[in-house]
Amino acid sequence: MKKGLLVFINLALIGMLCVPAFSQADTKSVETVVVDNFDTPDKMDWTWKAQASRFVAEGYPKLGYFKGIPSPLIPMMEGDTSGAQVLGVKTAFNRKGDNWFEIYPAKGDTPYEIPLKGTVTQLDFWVWGSNYKYFLEAMVRDADGSVHVLPAVSLMFHGWKNITIKIPGNIRQRSRQRSGPENMSFVGFRIRSDAAEYVDDFQIFLDRLEYTTNAISLFYDGYALENADFGDNAAGTSKTTGEGSN
Repeated sequence: MKKGLLVFINLALIGMLCVPAFSQADTKSVETVVVDNFDTPDKMDWTWKAQASRFVAEGYPKLGYFKGIPSPLIPMMEGDTSGAQVLGVKTAFNRKGDNWFEIYPAKGDTPYEIPLKGTVTQLDFWVWGSNYKYFLEAMVRDADGSVHVLPAVSLMFHGWKNITIKIPGNIRQRSRQRSGPENMSFVGFRIRSDAAEYVDDFQIFLDRLEYTTNAISLFYDGYALENADFGDNAAGTSKTTGEGSN
C-alpha cells in the first residue's frame, strides 16, 4: 500500500513538472528612449534652465551648450563629432553650507516635466565631474503626483562617467484611475554641495539623457475602450464611439 502510494506521488510530481508553466509567461518589449542628446537644442520641444538656492552669487548659475562628447559615444556618431554638444552649468555661492542648484526642462519660463512612457526600469546619462564633493540627484514625479528624489552619484571624480539610476518598484508609474496621469515624468536634476566643500567655482556637464522602458506594458487587450465616448466627453478626444440602446 505504502509502495503504491509512493509511486503515485512520484508520477504526480513528474506530471506537474511536465506541465507548461503558462502562468509564468512574462513577455517584455524593452527599448531605450533618448530624451535629449543636447546636440540640437533648437529642435527640442523644451529648453533647459537652472536655478539655485539663496546664497548663489550674482549672475549664477550660468547655463550653456559646449562642443564635446564622452569618448565611448564617439562610435555612435559614426566618426563625425562636429555637431556633438553637451549641456554645461557653472555655479558659485557666497558661502559654504547646504547649497544646491537644479537643472530642469522648461517651456518658456514655465517648468516642464518630460513624460517617461511605459514602465521605466532605469535612467541613463553621462555626467562630467570636476572632483568636488557635490552630489547629483534625479527627480521624477510619479502617477500620484509625488516627486521622488533619486540619489545618483558623488561628483568627486574627473571627467566623464556613465550613470544609471534604477527606478524603485514602489514608484507608481501609471494611475489606477482613467482620468489620472498615464506616465511618470522627469522633473530635473538637483546638485548639492557638501557643507564643507568649496563653492566659489563649480561646473558640471551632462550628455545623452535616456531611459530604458517596457513601452508595451501600456497596452492590453481592449486598451482602446479606455477612451470610449459615452456622449459626456466635452474635450472630444475620444477615439472610440459607443452606441447604446435607448
